[in-house]
Amino acid sequence: MEPVTLTTRRLVLRPVGPADTDAVYAAVQDPEIQRWTTVPSPYLPEHAISFTEQIVPDGWAQRSMFTFGVFLTGGELAAMLALTMRSLGTAEIGFWAAREHRGRGHVVEAALTACRWVFTEVGVDRVEWRAEVGNHASRAVAERAGFTVEGTLRSGVNNKGVRRDCWIGSLLPSDLSLPSTAPYLPARV
Repeated sequence: MEPVTLTTRRLVLRPVGPADTDAVYAAVQDPEIQRWTTVPSPYLPEHAISFTEQIVPDGWAQRSMFTFGVFLTGGELAAMLALTMRSLGTAEIGFWAAREHRGRGHVVEAALTACRWVFTEVGVDRVEWRAEVGNHASRAVAERAGFTVEGTLRSGVNNKGVRRDCWIGSLLPSDLSLPSTAPYLPARV
């Protein structure tokens, strides 16, 4: 799949490339990003080079991971967001925000934009969100974006070789008033 650029009133979501390596490297020096995400720690310049020059373009080419740098309209990197294909019709969302851009709604706005795109253009019927239990900032973003928190998975994530419990949530096309590719029959409550 050819990489795409998505825009909102305040943001430009586009794949990162070699010109963005320094910005990615600088943002990921934040201990909070290294603590709560699966990026390598310590995060070295070669990690950023591999990410922008290999991982991101390969994910797009293979349709396995759609990674967007989230940029302010002025060009500054505010966040990173990826939709990783997990199974037929399901993607998993992951994101981080640069320290100086947290609390401004950029990741919520980017998540909604990227999810609308993956529902309508890729044909996904479920986007899952997972975060280690205790990552309240990630959970707040997911809930503000309309994800339904479904519970806690024991040993649900592996972060730097350690299995940890995680929260899991989902967003469906119907949550955004979009059609699904297949009918959905919810359980009777």
